[in-house]
Amino acid sequence: MTIALHMSLHVYTSLDGLKSNTSQLGLEMDLHVDAQTSPQTTGSESVNTDSMDMEHGKSPDKEATSKSATETRGATPETIREGQATIIFPSLNEVFYNPVQQFNRDLTIAVISVHAELQLAAKGLKVSYEPRNKEPDTAHNGATSTEGSNDPSVATDTYHPGEYCQEGLCVLEGLSATGLRGVRYAKEIPGLKNIVANDWNVEAFKAIERNIQHNGVEHLVTASHADASLLMNQYRLSDRVDVVDLDPYGSPAKFLNGSMQAVKDGGILCVTCTDMAVLCGNRSEACYAKYGAMSLRTKYCQEMALRIVLHSIETHANLHHRYIEPLLSVSIDFYIRLFVRVHTSQSKVKHSAAKKALVYHCEGCDNFHLQRMGRVIPIGTDAKNFKYKNTYGPPVGTKCENCNSRFLLGGPLWAEPIHDPDFVKKLLSHVNAHSDRFHTSPRMKSILTLVSEELLDCPFYHKFSQLFHHVRSACPPMKKFRSALLNAGYQVSLSHITAEAVKTNAPHSVIWDIVKEWVKQNPTPRKRKLEEDCISNVILNKEARITVSFDVRQDAMPMSHKQGMTRFPANPAPNWGPKARAKPSSSSETLEEKRARLQDKRAKPKEPRTQTET
Repeated sequence: MTIALHMSLHVYTSLDGLKSNTSQLGLEMDLHVDAQTSPQTTGSESVNTDSMDMEHGKSPDKEATSKSATETRGATPETIREGQATIIFPSLNEVFYNPVQQFNRDLTIAVISVHAELQLAAKGLKVSYEPRNKEPDTAHNGATSTEGSNDPSVATDTYHPGEYCQEGLCVLEGLSATGLRGVRYAKEIPGLKNIVANDWNVEAFKAIERNIQHNGVEHLVTASHADASLLMNQYRLSDRVDVVDLDPYGSPAKFLNGSMQAVKDGGILCVTCTDMAVLCGNRSEACYAKYGAMSLRTKYCQEMALRIVLHSIETHANLHHRYIEPLLSVSIDFYIRLFVRVHTSQSKVKHSAAKKALVYHCEGCDNFHLQRMGRVIPIGTDAKNFKYKNTYGPPVGTKCENCNSRFLLGGPLWAEPIHDPDFVKKLLSHVNAHSDRFHTSPRMKSILTLVSEELLDCPFYHKFSQLFHHVRSACPPMKKFRSALLNAGYQVSLSHITAEAVKTNAPHSVIWDIVKEWVKQNPTPRKRKLEEDCISNVILNKEARITVSFDVRQDAMPMSHKQGMTRFPANPAPNWGPKARAKPSSSSETLEEKRARLQDKRAKPKEPRTQTET
């Protein structure tokens, strides 16, 4: 697909290839060559991931037919092998790569694959993930099989990865960097028609073209050199795409409005956010400026970050008479990844206010209460007629009923489910059936299993250890605490975000009654008496309202726990987390040499001692 861009924006589709004898680097890496977004700080906490192995190699580049600016300065090109793609990039010093991000790409490939299956099945077409046998089919009178040809004029009913599909999906990658994602999509996802790999940076655009030709996917992937927002705006005047993928360095906020104009009705928007410090409450004012919501620094801040971004996406969608349906929203390592389906309906957009809420967070005991922004009232028995009213509030008083502390106000945020259980089930089945396609398949299975076990209608969660920290008591076994909630007649689940999450539909009063009963049955020896006005004393002095039973139930622990699944693996290497943004330089100085040269740059020079001092 070739798109004509005005305002001096051009789309380039070809460049002399770079042929070189290269060795392979067997590690997943996320490559960004001076991406067009502004750098953002990331969260201080690092979440666990699977272990990976890495081998370093260098390319001699003896047969290169073209040289980039960095190659002419003497830098040696490197190669990365990930999935079915081999990516050439100038130098480790001039590009951004992070081994954590392969999980992100593997998960996106699985999501787009499931979406392609559903879309093509509706058209009577099938997909296969096995490579097609290119040997001549002589079984039928010596005739050669024409199935799977890259020629658009050749029709087939079953499509394999790397083949052109006239009825297939169109994908737009707005911030492509070296084109690693686009190349992997072309070589690993069947049923695609076209992929536009775009980046505003000139060196990144050259890398995209070079890698497209190096991997032989020119028939599917088109390199584009344009501003992502302007490029996406062009699609509202032409055929929209089935998938828009935004993976910026930092915040995607300024690209969300354009993405809503580029994705077609029923299409999927994939969004990555790495500015977790902003979304998790360290910079609430910056969060409001970018996403239109106040973030809070709480124990459930990662889930709140997901709901804030969903609120922002829905807000941008409403401007174009569109609304979203979250398919999968996950917090991974130092970033969050969201997959939403976009629909168009002027009448259903009116439901948006009722899907969002403000949150009242107690700064003492961490209780939280949601206040919906609107109400939807059915009219009679007709399921299509509604009244839209303002909501009543607030849901709490000026002080917390549990600890007498004040409330902090956050939001607005998305208050509806953040996953589609049917889509998650299909996605998990796909990963189980094709686990050999993904290097990170064990962790994908774990995350998706945990997501499938989460309670959908229970926003946020309590941190297990923090509940008992407030009353200065040792924690009981998780199984007994979950059993107590089930014995009281409520539901409970874990969360994919942390192993300490307790997600339940029980009121806060019931949760604290269970905590107080455990402390009563298992008193903690104290060296000194608690102060009268401390939070622990205030909570423990209130009378319990229910009868608590800690009898262990068989259904207290989820199926993932019974299966012995590794749900929260340890970090595989030191310094596992976000990396510094790539900053191309005009010299071949390595990053280590630069650090040594700038050591103590800001240190104040010592003043010479005068004779009087001596």
